[in-house]
Amino acid sequence: MKLHRTASYNPELFNLIPLINVLFLVLAYATLSRAFIVQPGLSINLPVSPFALSLQRHPQIVSITAGAIPSIYFHDKRVELAELEEMLGQPEIKDRSLIIRADRAVPYEFVSNVMNLGLRRGYSVAVAATSQPQ
Repeated sequence: MKLHRTASYNPELFNLIPLINVLFLVLAYATLSRAFIVQPGLSINLPVSPFALSLQRHPQIVSITAGAIPSIYFHDKRVELAELEEMLGQPEIKDRSLIIRADRAVPYEFVSNVMNLGLRRGYSVAVAATSQPQ
């Protein structure tokens, strides 16, 4: 007695499996890469400027959030102004460029204090801005 298959064998389906695998990997990469932002969890409304900063190799980034008392974040840690000055003075920091990401509601005097601190430590200082209103 000869048995027959009820389902037919389609070799083109085996070509579809690698495509589905690649699409799944692209989807996983896109989903996971969203976590690699500069400062996760900090919502900062940057001021608007039509000018763009040139590409920096390995800048040190300081984020300042607005509030009753502005908060400073450096290397994903909340620090005080005196701690920031000490951390910026470390000799193992090779690239002496500092980018300040300050919320637009932070008082100018506070941002100026952080800028002066960076300049005192020998950094070239830039204030981050966005090119489009948020």
